[in-house]
Amino acid sequence: MKRLAIVLSLIPMLAHADPDAQPKRKKWYFRAGVAYVHPFSSSSELELADVNGPASLAVSNGPIAGSGSTVEATTAIAVTVGWVPGWMNDKLSLETILGPPIDVKFQATGTLATMSIAPTALGIPTGIPPLGSDLGEAKGAPLLVTGVYTFNPYAKLRPYVGGGLSVLFAYNAHTTNPNLTSTDMSIAPAPGIAVQTGVDATIYGRIYARFDVKYIALMYARAEVHHIQVNAPDLPLFGNVEVGTAKMGVWVNPLIVQAGIGTDF
Repeated sequence: MKRLAIVLSLIPMLAHADPDAQPKRKKWYFRAGVAYVHPFSSSSELELADVNGPASLAVSNGPIAGSGSTVEATTAIAVTVGWVPGWMNDKLSLETILGPPIDVKFQATGTLATMSIAPTALGIPTGIPPLGSDLGEAKGAPLLVTGVYTFNPYAKLRPYVGGGLSVLFAYNAHTTNPNLTSTDMSIAPAPGIAVQTGVDATIYGRIYARFDVKYIALMYARAEVHHIQVNAPDLPLFGNVEVGTAKMGVWVNPLIVQAGIGTDF
């Protein structure tokens, strides 16, 4: 009878129990590690503008046929920070990436790297060499926010997908080519659309490892270099000649592969 009484006393509790109840996710999480950023870049031809004075004897306004530019891959420290607002049974979270500024390096391709931009002036050789690969560099501060859907936020292996928006802000831009002289380089903010996928894996307790892949599409970086000067060694009377303004546009479209470890809190 005593056992029957205990069972009867548990019936109200069982009637109100939720069989699907799960422990709530922590509100915040972070994963610290490294990120490899590989741009799938392509560009339009580099364009000259504001050409005048002695430079107009050798070059003219407009694109340089066969020229191009690209952005170099880089590796950086990256920390993913996420917030779980409690939507969709804790399956949805919002996250961003924090870290030090990344190096954004522009490189010349095609005829811009291999041929002189002004081999002659009025038929007279200038001695201006090909530019080579270096063009310029800047510090990049990417802003990236994504919404992430985790299929099973309580499992030991938690795959997820996500999407959002990104903007690359660049500062401290300057030329790095030894054949060009200019301190006036600017890069406009470059927005893009991000998609991501990855997996969180429980290591021990609330310690997790993460492998994450993001791709940012439609990211177009516009750069301008003003008051470019080049040295014409075979024309000593001219010395350094101001060419004008160089404009370039590069589709950056980076693939970001990130690995890290962290916790929820």
